[in-house]
Amino acid sequence: MIRPIRSLARLSCALLLGTLPWPGLAHASVPAAPPASMAPVSPPTRAALPELQPLPAAPSVSAPLVPFATPKQTVPRQTLPKPASTLPLSTPVSAAVPGDPLYSQQWNLAAINMPAGWAVTPGEAVTVAVLDTGYVNDPELAGRLTSGYDFVSDPARSGDGDGRDADASGVGQFRYHGEGVANIIAAAHDSLGMAGINPRARIVAVRVAGEDGLIAPQDLIDGLRWAAGLRVIGAPLNLRPARIINLSLYADFVALTGCDAGVQRAVDELMAKGVLIVAGAANDAADAGGYSPAGCRGVLTVAATNRAGRRASYSNFGASVALAAPGGEQSGPLVFSSVEGEQRRSGTSFAAPQVTGVASLIMGLNPKLTPAQVITLLRRTAQPFVGGRCDADPAKSCGAGLLDAGAALRAAKASSSVPAGR
Repeated sequence: MIRPIRSLARLSCALLLGTLPWPGLAHASVPAAPPASMAPVSPPTRAALPELQPLPAAPSVSAPLVPFATPKQTVPRQTLPKPASTLPLSTPVSAAVPGDPLYSQQWNLAAINMPAGWAVTPGEAVTVAVLDTGYVNDPELAGRLTSGYDFVSDPARSGDGDGRDADASGVGQFRYHGEGVANIIAAAHDSLGMAGINPRARIVAVRVAGEDGLIAPQDLIDGLRWAAGLRVIGAPLNLRPARIINLSLYADFVALTGCDAGVQRAVDELMAKGVLIVAGAANDAADAGGYSPAGCRGVLTVAATNRAGRRASYSNFGASVALAAPGGEQSGPLVFSSVEGEQRRSGTSFAAPQVTGVASLIMGLNPKLTPAQVITLLRRTAQPFVGGRCDADPAKSCGAGLLDAGAALRAAKASSSVPAGR
């Protein structure tokens, strides 16, 4: 599913939603039939994780095991022209502090030292693929958002009446999830709504999550390969291949005992092609090493912190985590724009795209950097955790530190001026 990264009580859900963990297996917030190619299994009902809480208008399934999400306040947004489904070379951006009305409430941007990052570069025209709930026509991304491809193969879970097709539109109560992830990465600085980290980034929305939020491994694998510009049988070639892919999710229907072999092969292919993959650690307060893609070799895995800079209670942890970014908690969620209205949510789903946004700025400043070099740079420039670690329990580690956009972008700019071979 598009698991919002596991939460307490070993919850799991592809969209990083919350649900009661199925012993040893990934589970979903809403019981769903497994992919047609797999034997039917009936997972127990689970409560939705923070990031994938249904919109207020939808009936509540059950009280979340990890109560991160606070009620959404619907704030009507000014209607803007329908964004084109094309990717221009760039969008005008101001180097000044954003004037967007929600900016003053985006406490996470100050926590990651984003204003210092914008002083280095106000934006870079780098293509980012968001593999998630699909395409939502959001004015925040006008002119820089493309509807990619729908890789949900099971018609029973697709919510749109068919299997894979060229319409990547998000459907159902979780459609805001991918939209929010994309806005955190790239929302315009236009005095409307929120401020994105890289307002010049170009987004390709790829749908891999069913209407239920679950993600079949093969759908994720094919979505990854397609987003990077590799050929996938039955799908047209992606003419806008991404340099960076954001995965605020994890694969369902596989054991949570390590990276799935098929997913790892896809990750290896993309790394060889120079594509960086950023993934949320998941919201189950468990070791991220058991999840796909969070536990996969070569993936930049991101844990979530709260406003105090400590590990958020739901965030996964462990040796596979590279660094952390703010994910919020019930007392201090993140805020972002949506066509449904203002959203206040928490989870590693929303920590990961902050790292993705900064990574896109880094790769714009220095396109020659490899994915491994970007990961090293981000880890080397990360802010130390308060008290030296993110959690009182040393076993619950969160990587090298908290994302520092200012330090990372200064280092990237300096590296771009170093002659080759030095």
